[in-house]
Amino acid sequence: MTSSVVQGLPRWSLAVPPFALLILAVSWGRDLGAVLLILVCAGLGAAVIAAVHHAEVVAHKVGEPFGTLILALAVTVIEVALIVTLMASGGDKAASLARDTVFAAVMITCNGIVGLALLVGALRHHIQDFRIRASSSALAVMTALVTLSLVLPTFTTSTPGPTFSSAQLAFAGVSSLVMYGVFVFVQTVRHRDYFLPVLADTPEVQRHRETPDRRQASTAPEQGEGLEVVERVVGDDESLEDDELHAPAPSRQTALISLGLLFLCLIAVVGLAKTVSPTLESAVAAAGAPVAVVGVAIALLVLLPETVAAVRAALRNRLQTSLNLALGSALASIGLTIPALAIASIWLDGPLVLGLGGKEMVLFALTVVVSMLTLSTGRATVLQGAVHLMLFSSFLFLAVSP
Repeated sequence: MTSSVVQGLPRWSLAVPPFALLILAVSWGRDLGAVLLILVCAGLGAAVIAAVHHAEVVAHKVGEPFGTLILALAVTVIEVALIVTLMASGGDKAASLARDTVFAAVMITCNGIVGLALLVGALRHHIQDFRIRASSSALAVMTALVTLSLVLPTFTTSTPGPTFSSAQLAFAGVSSLVMYGVFVFVQTVRHRDYFLPVLADTPEVQRHRETPDRRQASTAPEQGEGLEVVERVVGDDESLEDDELHAPAPSRQTALISLGLLFLCLIAVVGLAKTVSPTLESAVAAAGAPVAVVGVAIALLVLLPETVAAVRAALRNRLQTSLNLALGSALASIGLTIPALAIASIWLDGPLVLGLGGKEMVLFALTVVVSMLTLSTGRATVLQGAVHLMLFSSFLFLAVSP
């Protein structure tokens, strides 16, 4: 983060939120012609970039892992509102929209964002280190949340089809909220140090890189306990990254302004995504693709800010921050969506389809196994990134061609 960003917000970051909201106001409820579609896409892209910038300003003020948590929570809260709104106005056709969007968010974060961060980070820094305890605990919670909320409805017998009864949905909502709440407590209070970025030149990391065999033989406590909070990042442009990390923190007023602009940008991102969704639905129908593709497209658009932020962190050799963003977004998406749906089901008409099909269960099981193998090493190379991206490509391909 450059000194100009810390001392005062650049003009473009102040201009983008009202510009994007203006485009949203002009395009809301209208059929998008060619010109308006271009404006909506331009506003969407600008809002994503501005959201990432303001999230970095806030993160620099509050420190990790609070910065990544703020971005993940903000995006997810608005995403949940978007899902509930579309379901309320979509009728029976939107019965599976929540399931499709949440599962797409899990696959995008665990394979797309993680794979992209691993790949670009390894291409630049060869090997990147992260904390095993943080990533494995997030994966465990995510696996439990998806299984209880999206897999079990396929096998329950109280109601026909892949649905929960009212009591089952209430129990799933409470369980999801409790597990996510405990995870946030552990991440920000009890074991905050587990989720902090890793210093690249600690003796443990140097030993890891110089003698991989010895590193593999080391125990898990040695991998997690000796790593320090990131103070400096080494890389091809070490001096630039060092300046960014040691830049003075923004003032409280600047951070609060950035926080407000962050929420405005996220509102614009979700609103513009909703505006462009009818065009996406028309394109999906014209191509003869399944309705689930709409949920995938919505999740892709809404998760753009986290994707950009995770890639930028990986390029700066802060892979732990990238993993916090990706896995945290997956946890927030499930942990907040299911309780919200449990409450919204009181006035929503029609069935709420939550259970995954066989194809999706196989993809999820494969994602969990591969993620366990990736996150158990404490370091990342190009190979892990390529594998996760291929799983993500398989998910996209099978979504279009089931």
